[in-house]
Amino acid sequence: MDDRGGSFVAVRRISQGLERGSACHSSSAEVVAGSAAWLGRGLSCVCVQGRESDARPSFDLTPAQEECLQRLQRRIEIPYDSSIPEHQEALRDLWNISFPGEELHGLISEQWKEMGWQGKDPSTDFRGGGFISLENLLFFARNFPKSFQDLLRKQEGDRAMWEYPFAVAGVNITFMLIQMLDLEAVKPRTLVGATFLKFLAENETAFDLLYCITFKLMDKQWLAMHASYMDFNTVMKSTRRQLERELLVEDITRLEDLPSYSLLSR
Repeated sequence: MDDRGGSFVAVRRISQGLERGSACHSSSAEVVAGSAAWLGRGLSCVCVQGRESDARPSFDLTPAQEECLQRLQRRIEIPYDSSIPEHQEALRDLWNISFPGEELHGLISEQWKEMGWQGKDPSTDFRGGGFISLENLLFFARNFPKSFQDLLRKQEGDRAMWEYPFAVAGVNITFMLIQMLDLEAVKPRTLVGATFLKFLAENETAFDLLYCITFKLMDKQWLAMHASYMDFNTVMKSTRRQLERELLVEDITRLEDLPSYSLLSR
């Protein structure tokens, strides 16, 4: 993929991996493709703006893969709605798991800025990633609590004076993955997207797991590049390129085999 994110080069053949899986291995639960203003000052979405005239390949899916993709797409389509009790509770859960022992004064509170939201109402930032971006953060916090806390509190490495805002970066990562994997298409039109579906057919939490891997990889790139706030988009592009390379390695059969998976700590 070039720096403009507009084209892809196939570097491996689709093997029998896309045939695997007879059904999703189930577990748990709006992407706005317009303005990127929600990402905050200096941050804009790192996404593919393909031209309608672009000729893209289309990869056929097994019934199991199609079912898994549709289930994930239904999650992606759900906007965050502050009037829905389930969404309110999920947001409270995020606070409680992020700052145990610190009482939250309200779903609209200046306290949210401690997590890296732009203002006192996180719901305004979820417009970019929908409810699934909150689910991603919760999955990360519950399954890899040490890595989650390290990133939230910026506990590793030589940090910049002006750091990326943790929560807003998380929403950006959700948005980037949806674009990179072409998850809003009926069928994948990129080799990376088609490859991801074999993982999704084996594990329905594959998207959430890839999110965790991507967040840690992004922070690693951030530190390696000695980045500061205004370098966020450059870091995201570098992260995306590295992630695409790892997903297309021939011998990778599950996400836990990705080199960057080793960055995660429980």
